[in-house]
Amino acid sequence: MGRPFQVIIDKERCKGCGLCINFCPLNLLVISNEINKRGFHYATVRDNNRCKGCAQCAIICPDVAIEIYR
Repeated sequence: MGRPFQVIIDKERCKGCGLCINFCPLNLLVISNEINKRGFHYATVRDNNRCKGCAQCAIICPDVAIEIYR
């Protein structure tokens, strides 16, 4: 098995729309209880170790706030 993927979310770009959460097939993303500088509850990763690198979250993000790395 290869190395796990790393999901990086730029919390300052995220407006918490939830699209990434709805499109993640493994349900790895959640909305944070914290807010960013713009006053939004941003998306965050629940478990990076389970990410398979499909990048659906990054593709659907309208704010280009998500990057996937191996």
